Amino acid sequence: MAQSASGEARPATATGAPPAGGALAPAPDPSTLLPRDPLAMAIARELSTADTLMLDAAFNAGSEDELQLGVQSFYESRLFQPLWVSEDGLNTHGELLLKAFEAARAHALDPASYDPDRLFQIAFNATGTNELAAVEVALSNSYITYANDMVAGRVKPNDVNPSLKLFPQTPDPEALLDLVEQSEDFALTLDALSPNTSNYARLKAGLASYRAKAAAGGFTSVPAGDTLKPGMSDPRLAVLRERLAQQDLFTAGSHAGDVYDGALVAAVELFQERHGLTVDGIIGKNTLAEINVPIETRIEQMELNMERRRWMPDDLGARYVFVNLADQNLKVVKADKTVHTARVVVGKPYHATPVFSDQITYAEVNPYWTVPYSIATREYLPQLQRNPGTLQSKNIRIFSGNREIDPYAVNWQAYGRGNFPFTLRQDPGNGNALGRIKFMFPNKFSIYIHDTPSKSLFSRSQRSFSHGCIRTENPFDLGEVLLGDDGWTKAKLLSVRSAGKRRVIKLKDPVPVHLTYLTAWVNKDGSTHFRRDIYDRDKVLKKAIAALAPVKL
Repeated sequence: MAQSASGEARPATATGAPPAGGALAPAPDPSTLLPRDPLAMAIARELSTADTLMLDAAFNAGSEDELQLGVQSFYESRLFQPLWVSEDGLNTHGELLLKAFEAARAHALDPASYDPDRLFQIAFNATGTNELAAVEVALSNSYITYANDMVAGRVKPNDVNPSLKLFPQTPDPEALLDLVEQSEDFALTLDALSPNTSNYARLKAGLASYRAKAAAGGFTSVPAGDTLKPGMSDPRLAVLRERLAQQDLFTAGSHAGDVYDGALVAAVELFQERHGLTVDGIIGKNTLAEINVPIETRIEQMELNMERRRWMPDDLGARYVFVNLADQNLKVVKADKTVHTARVVVGKPYHATPVFSDQITYAEVNPYWTVPYSIATREYLPQLQRNPGTLQSKNIRIFSGNREIDPYAVNWQAYGRGNFPFTLRQDPGNGNALGRIKFMFPNKFSIYIHDTPSKSLFSRSQRSFSHGCIRTENPFDLGEVLLGDDGWTKAKLLSVRSAGKRRVIKLKDPVPVHLTYLTAWVNKDGSTHFRRDIYDRDKVLKKAIAALAPVKL
C-alpha cells in the first residue's frame, strides 16, 4: 500500500488480470458456509447473481469480470460477512460511506452517481436479510465506483482526447475493500482517496470559495464601452470597482470618483496577471471579455481541472520540469520549491502540443535541425519547386541517405507530399530553428524543449505559434538549472555555444518532464488563476463528463 500525506494507506493500483478466458469462478454453495449466518448466506446468493455488479463501477478498474472476481474473492475470504451493514441496518462504515457520497460535490464529483439518498432509504427500510444483502453488495459496488473516480478521475483521458497520453493507475477492487477493514479511521481513509497534493487541496478550497461567491450573487457584468486607459474618465468605474471587489482584487474605499487611476488600475493589472492577459491596465476588448466571464463558467473550469489533477500522479519527482500548455509557461521544481520559470511558445491549435510525461536525458548545444517531413513537404518543397537554391540562405542542406544532394540537380516538380525521399537538415547557427540549445526527452511525438531565434514572441500574452515543440526563453538559464549538478554553469554552456560545434551533454540523472494542460489553478499565495482554453480541451472534457449518466443502484 502507498502512503498518503496523512499517513493513511492508499489503495493499490490494478495490476492483475482475470483468469484465462475471463470466466468467473462460481460462488461457493451457501450451505457450506460456517457458521450458517443468514445474512452471510444472503450476501453469497446476491453475489452469485450475474448482473449484480455493474460495468459502470468497473469503469477504470478493468473489465466487469475482473471487478466481479475481485469483489467475490474479497467476500469469499471473509465467509461473506458484511462490510457495510449489520442485521440492524447500516453499520458505521456504511454510514460514513454514504456521507462521503453526499459530500462528493466538494471534489467536483456528482453525488447522484453514487445514489446515497436511495441507498440510505433502502437500508433504513430493509425488513430482512435479502434486502440487507442487496444493500451490502450495492454499497461495495458504489464504493468502488467512487474510489475510482477519486483516484483516477471519471473519464479515461486518452479515450476523451487522443492527444492526452495519460493512463492513470486505478485501484484494485479487492485492495479497496481490504482497505475498509484495515483502516483505523475510515473517514480519513475515504478523504485520502483524493490526490494527496497541495495543488489539488488548494483548487478544492478555491472551488468552495467560488461556489460561495456564486451563492452570494456572483459577478456583476461591466457594460461595454470604449477602450479605457489609465487617466481617462468613465461612468462605468463604480461597476468596475464592484466587480473587482467580488473577486477579492479590489479593496472597497481605496478608490473613488470617475477617473481611472491609482488602486483601480492596480486591481485591473492584477486581474490581467491572473488571467494570462497583457498586464498594462488597459481595459480593451480582451480584458473586458475576461472580466465578464460568468462565475458559473469559472466554477466549471475549476471542476474540470480537478478532474485533470486526478489524472496526475501525486509524486512528480524530487526535481522536475512542469510545462502548462494553457498557461504557456515552464517551471523547474526542486524539493517542492520553484527554482526557475520561463515563458514558452507552444503548438498552434492545429499543431496542438500533446499532454504526456517523460524524462529529459540530454541537452544538445548548437544542434542540427532535421526538418520534420510534414514541414519539408508542405512548406519547403513548394519553395524548392520555385527556386532550387532557396534553402541555402537558411543553411538548410539536402540529403539522400547520408549523401548530400545538389538542389539544382533535382527535378523538384517530380516530387510531392507522398513522394519525398529527401532529408532536409539545418546547420547550427543563430538562424537555426532550434536556436542554440535543445533539451531532449525522446518520445514518439518528436516533442522537445528548445531555444528559438524568434525571441519577440515571448512578449505576447498568447504564445501558441509552434508546430508542437516547446520554445523557451532564457534557455541557457534552464540549461544551468538542469545541468548544474553535473558541473555545467551557464558560462560554460555559453562557451560551448560560442565554439559553434554541436555538443551533446548527457544528464547523469534524468529529470522528469510533465507537459500538462491546466486552465484553472490556485497558487500557494491563495491567488486563483484562469487561462483560455486554447485547444478546446475544456470543451471536449465537459462533453465527456456530461455524457456520464448517474448510475442508479
